[in-house]
Amino acid sequence: MTQAKKTLKERFLHAFLFEIIAIGLCAPAAAWAMGKSLFEMGVLTAVIAWIALVWNMIYNAGFDRIENRMGWTRTLRLRVVHAFGFELGLILIVIPLAAWWLNISLWQAFVLDIALVLFYLPYAFLYNLAYDRSRPRVLQWLARADTSASPPCADTRGSRPA
Repeated sequence: MTQAKKTLKERFLHAFLFEIIAIGLCAPAAAWAMGKSLFEMGVLTAVIAWIALVWNMIYNAGFDRIENRMGWTRTLRLRVVHAFGFELGLILIVIPLAAWWLNISLWQAFVLDIALVLFYLPYAFLYNLAYDRSRPRVLQWLARADTSASPPCADTRGSRPA
């Protein structure tokens, strides 16, 4: 069974919620572990989250296309492959950024990123598993939001109902 196609709005909501929750969990822990200020780590995690949000949308759109084209189903194994692929791509983007922002070596940035990956791998897995299960409710909520945001009917003063 293939997944229903996701809209841009759903993809954004999926990625946005993922990142907001992650920032709230990561920034304080990383500041403490690195001996950096909450501001430094907060800015870094927010920028990484923004990068990850964009990467998430691109990666998941591509993954969904491959998944549907190949006829894959979302098994536990496929979710593990999905999470590893996402994190590998993000590592290649984040290491130089973290080294520059924190004024640390690429090796130290790599170690920091490995620590983040050790958090994000199970987090991404659990978040996406929970999202898959709650998706019908998310789609209902998005549909209600779309209908409540639709423009009001045209002004009908002086006209009669048909």
